Amino acid sequence: MASPQPPSVDWLIDHFGLEPLAVEGGRYAETWRSHRHWPGNDKPAGTAILFLLTATPDGFSAWHRLPADEVWHRYLGDPARLVLLHPEGAREHSPREAGARQDIVLGDDLAGGQQVQVVVPAGAWMACYVPAGGPCGYTLVGCTMAPGFTKEDYEGAAPAELRRAHPEAGELIQQLSRPQQPLRMPANY
Repeated sequence: MASPQPPSVDWLIDHFGLEPLAVEGGRYAETWRSHRHWPGNDKPAGTAILFLLTATPDGFSAWHRLPADEVWHRYLGDPARLVLLHPEGAREHSPREAGARQDIVLGDDLAGGQQVQVVVPAGAWMACYVPAGGPCGYTLVGCTMAPGFTKEDYEGAAPAELRRAHPEAGELIQQLSRPQQPLRMPANY
């Protein structure tokens, strides 16, 4: 029995109602926002999105960090590379040294070391891209947070500052940055 053809980028955009994600890049649709609040504040207890990244020059998730853990779930398409730059003193979710770079491949080749679910610890800088040359040209992932995401949570990276803190990732920092974009989500997001 032949494998079914993967859906096209246009089909996914239409099917899920994916919209451009301001500042960060990619396309997204929020699929869940808890109506309950996180204890002690007015943040939602949790949120979830579908997130589409493409192998096009502008189809990546730019460097950013969040104040809470974020779980990435890989669903379909080509493997994607999720790169984390851990701040000094951060060891909670990573066996790596503090301040280290961590390269993770989101994909379905589990025997080859790819992962279908990854926790990005709070405060880690992250960026994600789809390498060129795959059969689909995209990756569809999901991102879940608790407490839930609000636009105030997003902090984009200033490339020069991030390169000073992580010189070992200088070229990748430049490649996955949008220096013309603001470092915060717009007020109308």
